[in-house]
Amino acid sequence: MSFVRNMLGGLPGKVTFRAAASFIETAPRSTFSLFPIGLTRRYQSTEAEPKDLERLRKLRNIGISAHIDSGKTTCTERILFYTGRIKEIHDVRGRDGVGAKMDSMELEREKGITIQSAATYASWGDNNINIIDTPGHVDFTIEVERALRVLDGAVMILCSVAGVQSQTITVDRQMRRYNVPRISFINKMDRPGANPFRIIEQLRNKLKLTAAAIQIPIGHEDQFRGVVDLVKWKAFYNEGEAGQDLVERDIPEDLMPLATEKRHELIEQLANVDDEIADLYLCEEMPTAEQLMQAVRRATISLKFTPVLMGSAFKNTAIQPLLDSIIQYLPDPTEVPNTALDINNGEEKVDLKPYSNSPFVGLAFKLEEGRYGQLTYMRIYQGSLKKGSFITNVKTGKKIKVPRLVRMHAADMEDVDELGAGEIGAMFGVDCSSGDTFTDGTLQYTMTSMFVPEPVISLSLTPKGKESANFSKALNRFQKEDPTFRVHVDNESKETIISGMGELHLQIYVERMKREYGVECLTGKPRVAFRETITQAAKFNYTHKKQSGGAGQFGRVVGQLEPMTADEETGKDVSFENRVIGGNIPTNFIPACEKGFNDALEKGPLIGHPVNGVRMVLEDGAAHAVDSSELAFRIATKNAFHEAFAKARPTILEPIMNVAISAPIEFQGSVIGGLNKRKGTVVDTEVQEDYFEVTADVPLNEMFGYSTELRSATQGKGEFSMEYKEHQPVQSNVQETLIQEYKQELAKKAK
Repeated sequence: MSFVRNMLGGLPGKVTFRAAASFIETAPRSTFSLFPIGLTRRYQSTEAEPKDLERLRKLRNIGISAHIDSGKTTCTERILFYTGRIKEIHDVRGRDGVGAKMDSMELEREKGITIQSAATYASWGDNNINIIDTPGHVDFTIEVERALRVLDGAVMILCSVAGVQSQTITVDRQMRRYNVPRISFINKMDRPGANPFRIIEQLRNKLKLTAAAIQIPIGHEDQFRGVVDLVKWKAFYNEGEAGQDLVERDIPEDLMPLATEKRHELIEQLANVDDEIADLYLCEEMPTAEQLMQAVRRATISLKFTPVLMGSAFKNTAIQPLLDSIIQYLPDPTEVPNTALDINNGEEKVDLKPYSNSPFVGLAFKLEEGRYGQLTYMRIYQGSLKKGSFITNVKTGKKIKVPRLVRMHAADMEDVDELGAGEIGAMFGVDCSSGDTFTDGTLQYTMTSMFVPEPVISLSLTPKGKESANFSKALNRFQKEDPTFRVHVDNESKETIISGMGELHLQIYVERMKREYGVECLTGKPRVAFRETITQAAKFNYTHKKQSGGAGQFGRVVGQLEPMTADEETGKDVSFENRVIGGNIPTNFIPACEKGFNDALEKGPLIGHPVNGVRMVLEDGAAHAVDSSELAFRIATKNAFHEAFAKARPTILEPIMNVAISAPIEFQGSVIGGLNKRKGTVVDTEVQEDYFEVTADVPLNEMFGYSTELRSATQGKGEFSMEYKEHQPVQSNVQETLIQEYKQELAKKAK
């Protein structure tokens, strides 16, 4: 049998599963293989071995995502405590001098926010859970994006008072983009004004989710003591000093009417998305607890339904039922379809099999500079990754040895010898970029890339005193780690410009340069990422001629410039089209014309910002047998672009931010007045008991200094968050002002 097992690519040995250590251990048996390892690859099975399948069925890869300050890190801290991963609970802001386990960066503990997503794992019963705690602040949205790209399920946390907020909508959009099944957890049930059923209505109306409660609270606000499980039809109370004892009792009599009503509502909602429950509902039969549980699981995994749980992480209440629900309702790696693109077959989509005996395919989704070199976070989609084995980077074709494999527990690490399919781990000493695909060399597969939003704000950055090597070293490292952080040098001013998702995003990197690299920097005034575009088509017919004795320069280009909308699939909104026939422009000069077009896009004629939404169509031209050159056509195309751009009714685009503000009701007038003053357009207002929420679209250029204004207008009680929405044309008077400022700036530099 061992001969057959080896021939089919099985593990030569007995596989034992250890839940506490959460990894696979091979206990050697005296077997003899006739085949070298390299040959067995060819015979690898596409079916899982029973023990591997059992391991996969007991594995969950989940992310915890929400709006800022909803209690994600607090919730993760409790999960780690109840699963025995940490011995005591610490506060998020580090008031006790320790801080939450998942906020390992000093800056995170000081500011009380999560900046980087942190990975950990825990065991619950026989099951293993890989958890990624993500930031809630919109400036660090790429951390959520790449976490959801590699996860099988997610817990979306909502505040029991604030409910669906701006970043909740962003997280929902990201979960839909990567088809991630989710369960919703209404946290902070101990807060005054907590109303979970209003939040469920918001999930249905604002996020258009089919959602229903599978729990109801026992007690309200500061009297909140536990939950009633509507599926199991039991009441659960947390007792003990840190809520570690979960006590199961019968449902209290006074809660019976509400529990019956909400269970009926759950069945109604499930009947809309699940055929089995629909049949029982039409026959007026009551489903059993097992049927309900299976229906919730089916509907959640097929993205048709989101079950809603409730609790209070800070008060240590109802976290164990949340862990049970993660196991019961979220998918294991075998239930989530993952596809790769086969490079050898015209990038045809291929389904990956999440089994350890398949050829290895993994995705590097996050990089960090660790104490021992670059730390690369890896999600293994199929096959297994062994310490000391060789893997191939599909993008570069480089063959790399895996020197060290670890499981992450926030900033701590645990060395392992092997990671199986479906696992999330990290490896040291492997040089690669975020988003690179690795295989065992037998396959040429690449995973689809994740969505990376464009930066919206820039700052000039100059080191205090003499520039050291650490300045460029820090900037290179941050760029490699974070795809939304960009660095370039301005050609005219020779200043280093950093760009990112918001003021906080850039402030954090400037602070990290000081702390981690000892480089103190001075920053300039924030600059908005304006864009330039055209609103109508314009023809061009430009000849570039220069005689300087000997061979001169000659190039003529004819065609038109026209507006272009962004391509839905690629997101590109600039293109160069060659329609020259008859060889009027020799084909070897066409790439030079395209280079001239790209040169012109970098700096628009109006205010020197990049040009978007333009298609250049080259229709005709002329060349000289001696004087024409690549340089001549490059200059001709660039100048032709500027000539046509001026005739095509050019306009400046500015980034519009979606701003969400919440403040006490008595300040509503002054808050909305302040938004109007900043040229904001109010999109939605919602009044709840003693406070209100307003959503508005405001130009980013008008948002500088708004936090100070909001604090003074609301006696420090108001809070806001903003997120990039789109670029829109500026008003004509603003355009004139911007052009005049740019001209004055150029005149100053020319002196």
